[in-house]
Amino acid sequence: MWLLNPLESVGPLQFGMSADEVRAALPEAFELKHFPAEPFFPDVYGLQLGFHPSVPAVYTYFNRVGRLFCVAADAAHGPRVTLDGLELTGREPAVLEDTILDLYSSGAHSVSYGPRGNPGINGVGMVLRVQDTANGVLTRPVLVGRDWADRCTDDWEGAIPECEWLGRQWRVHNGSDIWPPPGHVTKWPSGWTPPF
Repeated sequence: MWLLNPLESVGPLQFGMSADEVRAALPEAFELKHFPAEPFFPDVYGLQLGFHPSVPAVYTYFNRVGRLFCVAADAAHGPRVTLDGLELTGREPAVLEDTILDLYSSGAHSVSYGPRGNPGINGVGMVLRVQDTANGVLTRPVLVGRDWADRCTDDWEGAIPECEWLGRQWRVHNGSDIWPPPGHVTKWPSGWTPPF
């Protein structure tokens, strides 16, 4: 279980850490892949980490100056991230969405939805994504630190890397629950491929 301390840390990982500090905070993790995370910003990169060889569990993203700004937990093999006692990882999307709406529909933080229908809470620096697993479609929390939380649910203007928006979507968007939908022409630079 990893406790989400909104805008500050996720389990042992503190936003603003260097890649070496992340590795030191997770000595039991295997570094599975180093990859470009943004098609138009090659200096924004990700590290795919696992607690077993070749089994991804955590994706960490580093900004242009090499500081941790985003963490995503794999829905099937990732740490069980909790917020105020509520487990965010590996849950049935409809159930978690109802619970989040009940808990955060009033007060300082409120749930918002990005252009592709992904729910999140900007004030907590959280977007909920979904992922296909052997047990069906389950939730995958994507979390950012304080400096990157503004509009984090917005897949056009927020800080979450482009590669995290690819794949299965929370809701059907423009007739498809996969982004980009089949036949969609992207304007990504030649040679950029998502890491998943």
